[in-house]
Amino acid sequence: MTALHLRGVVLPADEQRDLWISDGRISHEPVPDAETVFDGGYLLPGLVDAHCHVGIGPQGPVDLAEAAVQAETDRDAGTLLIRDCGAPIDTRPLQERDDLPRILRAGRHLGRPKRYIRYLSDELEHEELLPGAVAEQADYGDGWVKLVGDWIDRSTGDLAPLWSRDVLAEAISTAHEKGARVTAHVFGEEALPDLLAAGIDCIEHGTGLTDGTVRTMAAQGTALVPTLINIENFPGFAAEASKYPDYAAHMTALYERGDRTVAEAVEAGVPVYAGTDAGGGIAHGRLVDEIAALQRVGMSAHAAIGAGSWNAREWLVGDGLAHGASADLVCCTADPRRDLGALRHPERILLRGRVVA
Repeated sequence: MTALHLRGVVLPADEQRDLWISDGRISHEPVPDAETVFDGGYLLPGLVDAHCHVGIGPQGPVDLAEAAVQAETDRDAGTLLIRDCGAPIDTRPLQERDDLPRILRAGRHLGRPKRYIRYLSDELEHEELLPGAVAEQADYGDGWVKLVGDWIDRSTGDLAPLWSRDVLAEAISTAHEKGARVTAHVFGEEALPDLLAAGIDCIEHGTGLTDGTVRTMAAQGTALVPTLINIENFPGFAAEASKYPDYAAHMTALYERGDRTVAEAVEAGVPVYAGTDAGGGIAHGRLVDEIAALQRVGMSAHAAIGAGSWNAREWLVGDGLAHGASADLVCCTADPRRDLGALRHPERILLRGRVVA
């Protein structure tokens, strides 16, 4: 592999420096005969989509070839690390491809019969089966397990939790014993207290957060991935639910206060990361839209970019642009902190030390 050289303002340190790349790794020491591929501009760690579904399309599960196209779409938009937040197909073959983003798999969603999107989750007939299923998914995945925390209960006509607190506590403890973290899909308010009391590591969406659950998340360091561009679909979900007026009204209310809810979490110090929920109703390659949405709700541009780059990398894999780190970089001629549009048109994208765009 040809050694490479880059020069620019390195983020988040905000300092001008040279970086070299050898054997797919970053070097802070000069590498002989390196080819300069970027000189003048801004260098930041590859973007991170912390809630993405490689393997899900608008009609449900897709084949591996289509899943690879999804990953390529994300890569070409600068997303070089994906936390795949639940997929119904085995995407491990994609992890073997050096030309695709690094994928951290959360295995399959764990839900209950008729309490999630059809064909996407492992449906557990009895909630007491959850700890064992979590153990299986912890072994199968890459350090994450995904629960369905709430969904519409047709017997009540509104969002309702799927699991009791005691079962959640045992399941989450099981995951932690295996070195895995647990996250959960949660739209409403009711499921959150038990999930947080059980020690969950992350909440997806979180539109039902209240002052109390925000304080708990901040105190515990529980992460939030709000998927703001997916929350834009809530009015459509409500419109399609004429048979369930309580659910439709609830989804509308959650949507209307969604930006304020996330803003309060940010202000309280909850760790917030960028995730698109790509797959299904959200197209791949839209991470910059999510970063812009985080800025809209009150994050500084620096913090919003960090939520989709350096901070997210630290949270998930503990790397950035340090000496010896994987050479996954996005290079922009303009400062993205002044204009997020610079992230939509990077001058160079490097993945594992190779220029891919």
